[in-house]
Amino acid sequence: MIRFLVRRIFLGLVTMVLVTMGVFALFFAGDPHSVARRLAGRQATQQTVNLVYRNLGLDKPIYVQFWNFVKRLLLHGSLGTDYYHGVPVTTLLREDVPVTASLVLGAAVIWLIVGVATGVYSATHPRSFADRAFTTLALLFYSIPVFVLGLALISVFFFVFTTHHVTTFFPASGYVSLGQSPYQWFRHLVLPWITLAAITAAAYTRLSRTSMLEVLGEDYIRTARAKGLREGRVVYRHALRSALTPVTTQFGVDVAVALGGAILTESVYSLPGLGWESVQAINNQDLPVIIGIVMVAAAAVIVMNIVVDLLYSLLDPRVKLH
Repeated sequence: MIRFLVRRIFLGLVTMVLVTMGVFALFFAGDPHSVARRLAGRQATQQTVNLVYRNLGLDKPIYVQFWNFVKRLLLHGSLGTDYYHGVPVTTLLREDVPVTASLVLGAAVIWLIVGVATGVYSATHPRSFADRAFTTLALLFYSIPVFVLGLALISVFFFVFTTHHVTTFFPASGYVSLGQSPYQWFRHLVLPWITLAAITAAAYTRLSRTSMLEVLGEDYIRTARAKGLREGRVVYRHALRSALTPVTTQFGVDVAVALGGAILTESVYSLPGLGWESVQAINNQDLPVIIGIVMVAAAAVIVMNIVVDLLYSLLDPRVKLH
């Protein structure tokens, strides 16, 4: 286990180095003056462009520029300066990451529980009314764009309920930090959680059902039943653990990608997270912020892949980590 973990972390670091090289080549290659102009932002003055040119040493050879970029990242944790707002990029990311993490992790719990529960029930009751109902709902929610579902929920739970004095619990947009008020934090995230989880859970329903049906047909499941084990023990102790392997893979990918910025959900509900920040950065041509978000998203994917590999050995005893 330790050797496997060390090897995976090492490969993750190598991957991160390659990502860093790719990001640097993508954004810093080219004429130094044009690079300084892009990094300074669309509305930057010539004085700011000259400042960027000097601070980043864009007049030096490209390998020296890359080494300075890596050195600032490793030694100082610096991703550069957001010249549009006049603050370090890491300052913005520290404000945005908790918002996105709150949205994604809360929604992930919901979509995992709902998706796996409905998928397992459908697999253990094939061709039943519940199976057909869950399949229909999964296809329905999977086909709905995020912004459509989000706007529909806002229309019903905010405008209609507030207008008819049913409840004022659901706000239309905004975010309150957990440390400031747990209750307000929960209120502002309920609808975004439902929006993101409902669409994602639809895929997990289908994936869990398919995987569970395949596992229930395995020889060791028939042997367990032949030994007289209770059906609940066969399904949840033996079959479910093996069936969760592909679900775990998909879960790791979905969480990692969403942590890079749930752009549509955050835009609909005006949540100031990484997705919302990336939209603003693209509109303003705020290149340093885009670079920072790309690096955070890459790190999230690498970390989640390591976590998924570790979960394999816990879920399926046939999987050995070497």
